[in-house]
Amino acid sequence: MKKKVNRKATPWKTDDWFVSPWNYLEEVTQGFKPPKKVRIHDVTLRDGEQQAGIIYRKQDKVRIAEKLAEAGVHRIETGMPAVSPMDEAAIREIVKRNLGPEIFCFSRCIVDDVKRAADCGVSGVVIEIPVSAHMVKQAYKWPLEKAIELSIKATACAKKEGLYTVFFTIDGTRADMDFLLNLVDRVAKEGHMDAFTLVDTFGVLSPQAASYFTRKVKERVKKPIEVHFHSDFGLGVANTIMAVLSGAEVIHSTVGGIGERCGNAAMEETAMALLTMYGIDVGINFKKINELSKLVMKISGLEVPPQRPFVGDKAFTVESGIVTGWYRNAYKDNPTTVFPVRPEFVGHTLPEIIMGKKSGLDNIAVWAEKLRLKIDDDKKMEILKRIKRRSHDLRRVITEKEFKEIVKQVKTGK
Repeated sequence: MKKKVNRKATPWKTDDWFVSPWNYLEEVTQGFKPPKKVRIHDVTLRDGEQQAGIIYRKQDKVRIAEKLAEAGVHRIETGMPAVSPMDEAAIREIVKRNLGPEIFCFSRCIVDDVKRAADCGVSGVVIEIPVSAHMVKQAYKWPLEKAIELSIKATACAKKEGLYTVFFTIDGTRADMDFLLNLVDRVAKEGHMDAFTLVDTFGVLSPQAASYFTRKVKERVKKPIEVHFHSDFGLGVANTIMAVLSGAEVIHSTVGGIGERCGNAAMEETAMALLTMYGIDVGINFKKINELSKLVMKISGLEVPPQRPFVGDKAFTVESGIVTGWYRNAYKDNPTTVFPVRPEFVGHTLPEIIMGKKSGLDNIAVWAEKLRLKIDDDKKMEILKRIKRRSHDLRRVITEKEFKEIVKQVKTGK
């Protein structure tokens, strides 16, 4: 029986993953100040649906919420009641299901929005307000003072309604830092705030700035810090991780990284990176990741990019002859020598060896065994040459039927 690897002794190498030990060097980790517990606030049903072209019906939202609960997310942001009667009905139904996670709504800084959220029976509300001067003046056509007044009134109403109140500042990363922090101070004192969200609406933070932003806010704001980062420059996951390492307690993320424009931080990538590279377990059921992703993408009408980490159909697929050799020699007893994460750990299907232009003799050996074909050693190189030519000309990998045809032709000297 294979001896299990001790996670505590070697957090970079376990039975389920194998990442770089350098991640855990003191020279690397010094200065990290993550919270004792990190939670997932899923925004798939609200910000995820804001991706252009995605439309969720009531039954869609309920199905996704049920699957999110199975995966163990801590909070589900179900949408905005003010968007439509259908959205409000979906929120009410999800609340009624009592799925386990905390159920939140999203609202504008409008008292009536907050009251509608409370009427839906949710336990918390995320209240948004623009905070960058250019956004307030140019996009909303408001004086800055109006943003402050609305924030105070709406958050005070949320407190009166008994809602856990998360204050959410649109375009916070392009705002003047002093104005942002002064606004938060006023809302905390004159209105109400249980937690504050760092919001990178346009995905314009660098990872270093994400860390700085978090530390700067924590110096002034003595409330739990949440992070909501977009991925317009492909940095949503990295920025979220940097914020957590600087003390942020709650991650706003979506399944598959869907969301407005280029999307949000992807839940599965963020959670897996934190677990394997930083030793921070957010507590979700990682075996449900693929099941959840497939459901969300199907309902959303999207296709997961095949190379997407952990959930792409080809995340564990190999065509290369070199890597197939690794697979033949090591995978059975040491799967994480070949893949950094064991596919079963994230609920993925087992690795697949395919045949094409980049394949080698090891691919032929794997396919011959799978298809129960006996191939003499002196025939294998000719078979491989024909496979490479066929794949090149067709501009795709070859099928099992085509492989059998090539084997037969070589055997019969055709």
